Amino acid sequence: MNYISTRGGGSAVDFQTAVLTGLARDGGLFLPDFIPDVRADLSAWAGLDYGALALEVMRRFADLPADDLRAMIGDSYATFRHPDVTPVVAVNGIHILELFHGPTLAFKDVALQFLGRVFEYYLAQSGRRLNILAATSGDTGSAAIAGVRGRRGIRIFVLYPHGRISPAQERQMTTVPDDNVFCLAVRGSFDDCQSIVKTIFLDLPFRDRYELGAVNSINWVRLMAQIVYYFYGAFQVMARTGARAVRIAVPTGNFGDIFAGYLAARMGLPVSRLILSTNENDILARFFNTGVYQRGTVQATLSPSMDIQVASNFERYLYYRVDRNPREVCRLMEAFAQSGQLHLDRARSTGVDPLFAAGTCTTADALATIREFYGQHGYLLDPHSAVGVHVGRQFLSPDEPMLSLATAHPAKFADAIRQATGQDIAHHPVLDALANLPQRRTVLPADAQAVRAFIREHIS
Repeated sequence: MNYISTRGGGSAVDFQTAVLTGLARDGGLFLPDFIPDVRADLSAWAGLDYGALALEVMRRFADLPADDLRAMIGDSYATFRHPDVTPVVAVNGIHILELFHGPTLAFKDVALQFLGRVFEYYLAQSGRRLNILAATSGDTGSAAIAGVRGRRGIRIFVLYPHGRISPAQERQMTTVPDDNVFCLAVRGSFDDCQSIVKTIFLDLPFRDRYELGAVNSINWVRLMAQIVYYFYGAFQVMARTGARAVRIAVPTGNFGDIFAGYLAARMGLPVSRLILSTNENDILARFFNTGVYQRGTVQATLSPSMDIQVASNFERYLYYRVDRNPREVCRLMEAFAQSGQLHLDRARSTGVDPLFAAGTCTTADALATIREFYGQHGYLLDPHSAVGVHVGRQFLSPDEPMLSLATAHPAKFADAIRQATGQDIAHHPVLDALANLPQRRTVLPADAQAVRAFIREHIS
């Protein structure tokens, strides 16, 4: 398997290069040069445990020796607190795929525990060092830090929007004492953080000199690892219900998680609908309902990890939507960069992708869903997962069960849970242990030059 840029620049690269580079040198995102068709394997895969299934999925994309890949998968998911890694729980007719049993209690652990080990594996072989530059809207930062803290040859610099993530999310990053971890609170939005990271990655001399790498979902490995739980969750639901296909509701802001589901469907997983669920920052829902991708102003909500108006993985989907035409991708992305709008041509926009349905969940809707599920069913949803459930229920089918992704533990958003239920009930010992630990962070302006200067100082 080789990897190509969505923008068509340069030649194809191998898996190792795609992993360590993160962003293609022409500014595009890496994708596999073909998507494997695994329909003939589905019946055999359906009975596998999570680790064995991960091996089967990942070996289609990663040219790693089987024993080494198996060992990294085993080590990665041994850190999870549930034997099924991502268990499925049925609540009020909805099947909840719990993705929050990893070290930092968020779905990002599924990919980042694995990616940290892949980084260390390749760096040990080459003797190289890697300086990771990441932007987080809340959960990626702590999961990335947990994946690489203390690992040989790696430093990590995490940018997050100052004052716009939950206190628990911030403490999970800023209380880590390891010398290879740097937390940068940026005076701006997550979109500002993400823009700074991309600007610095496109500064090729700086990127090469300081050996920068990526852990955001621009890194292909993030998506590859997330494909696995779509297969695992769907298999669990189909086995329980006897259904031949599933609908999957995904709360998303950056389009990475749901794009992994899109790839799983293209590989042959029987998914009849992917239900894209957004909060008030609804650029993606508007696109899938109108064919127009138009940037708005970021609104702060109780689901801060989705407070995004520029979805970094949308470009990957766009590549397939325009029939793998990199020139058209470049044209559309340039138009978006200049005007804040992207319009698909009539031939494509009139045929809204039948795999996707999309809807928006307001803060009031999310709070009501949390209140209902806890009050009537004793199940506590975090506000992001509540967005998925609320929108997913608008697209229920009597013949196809609904799988809804629970992306974070409710304890990470205790204030929202308290607001929804009137009770202080969202706790987890992992987070409680951080309450009185000292924190380390540096506050910076939303300026790429300031971030470059910080990196230069702390690497030199």
